[in-house]
Amino acid sequence: MAPHAAQSASVTPMSSSASSVEWIHDREEVFHDLWAEGINPETVFVDESFEACTAPETKQIIKWLGNVQGKRILDVGCGAGEGAVYFAKKGAFVTATDISAGMLRVVQRVALEHRVHVSVKQCSAEGLPFADESFDIVYTGNLLHHVDLEQTLLEMKRVLKPGGVLVSWDPLAHNPLINIYRRIAVDVRTPDEHPLKMSEIRVFKRHFKEVKYECFWFFTLWLFINFKLCERIDPNKERYWKKIIKEHKRLEPVYTKLAALDRIFLKCFPFFKRHCWNIALHCVK
Repeated sequence: MAPHAAQSASVTPMSSSASSVEWIHDREEVFHDLWAEGINPETVFVDESFEACTAPETKQIIKWLGNVQGKRILDVGCGAGEGAVYFAKKGAFVTATDISAGMLRVVQRVALEHRVHVSVKQCSAEGLPFADESFDIVYTGNLLHHVDLEQTLLEMKRVLKPGGVLVSWDPLAHNPLINIYRRIAVDVRTPDEHPLKMSEIRVFKRHFKEVKYECFWFFTLWLFINFKLCERIDPNKERYWKKIIKEHKRLEPVYTKLAALDRIFLKCFPFFKRHCWNIALHCVK
């Protein structure tokens, strides 16, 4: 989002609610611009973010989507571009948006590293500057807990073609251990984040005719506990959700066993899905 121009005296001032949204956008933009400055495009794990054993959310999304060659895909809140570049490598025509100009520059450099093209557009998720029914697929990863959920879903639905698909993944709000982690890892999170609640699935169902979801990371959250208590890794110095991708080969033996336990336990006791770390959703317009 571009810096805001000063209002003239003839312009009606924004409501306090509108002003609040603008302040949130500004904070998110500054935070992610600063993060982008420290990203080396050569160390952005594109394939691993969708194929590593420790990426169950995106592996599920790929399973849902199948072949994306020739599809028009919009990646909303693209971050460093793992999703946008991955889909471009699979033959899709990809447009990536983010509120951070810095992150979009990273995306372009990552795309260059992988020899693909990704179109970029700076904007907020609540106001997508695209025509109605422009895309076959909207993908968003780790974004919806940063934005106005209802308004963002309305915009995503608007730009999808009839029968188009929204796929997303985000953190859930209910696990007490993860909430302790969130209170500790204040330097790598923004103050306006609001992890999704299971009750908010009804918001997705209000706007899409078909909604299904899967939840991930229950016993597998031991990896996070191990990072903190055994390996003494400061969560304000290293983002755990990036570390599990970067070090997936080292973590695979333990993760694989715990993931198998997750599948059995959550199938038998679905109530505990709410206490998983992440949720992935598949929504059909």
